[in-house]
Amino acid sequence: MMIDETLAVALSITSRYVNLKEEELLLFSSLLEKINLNKGDILINQGEIAKSTYWVKIGLLRQYYYKDGRDITEHFASEGQGMMCIKSLFNNEPSSLIIEALEQSVVYLSPYQKLIELSEKYPVFHTYHRKLLEEILIVSQKKADSWRFETVRQRYDHFMTEFSQAAKRASINHIASYLLMTPESLSRVRSGKL
Repeated sequence: MMIDETLAVALSITSRYVNLKEEELLLFSSLLEKINLNKGDILINQGEIAKSTYWVKIGLLRQYYYKDGRDITEHFASEGQGMMCIKSLFNNEPSSLIIEALEQSVVYLSPYQKLIELSEKYPVFHTYHRKLLEEILIVSQKKADSWRFETVRQRYDHFMTEFSQAAKRASINHIASYLLMTPESLSRVRSGKL
């Protein structure tokens, strides 16, 4: 089978969770839609209903929300990583989250409803979906535990390990908001003073 870009992306997305047969991989790749984004482009805006999961081929995405007049970074995704507005996607309700491209990016979207339809016909896609959601829940739990139980230094060290690309490419303001710090506190943590 000759691998084109969409098939290669489909394989990279699914192979972490399941092994697909050629026919199944072709079906999954047929769901994917390629989007080219410029820095600052918004994929999902606050108040819009999310319909897809986004997978980064090239670039960097940030998911954030507003609280008390500040934007707070919820999540980063770089090459090979995904992002979704879970509550909006599952409940078909307006999102309180925003997804933005932090740099020129190539993103593949996977429409949620089409994945559900595939899951009803092919059990392997149900398994894929379950494992994807398990991973998302684990990431969310780790972040919540980090905020509750870790020092600012430990949170920063984990961020550097788990989001190494975002650590190199995102602004200090975005990183600080993700870590629930001020940029000044983050600078002190980086310099070893905190």
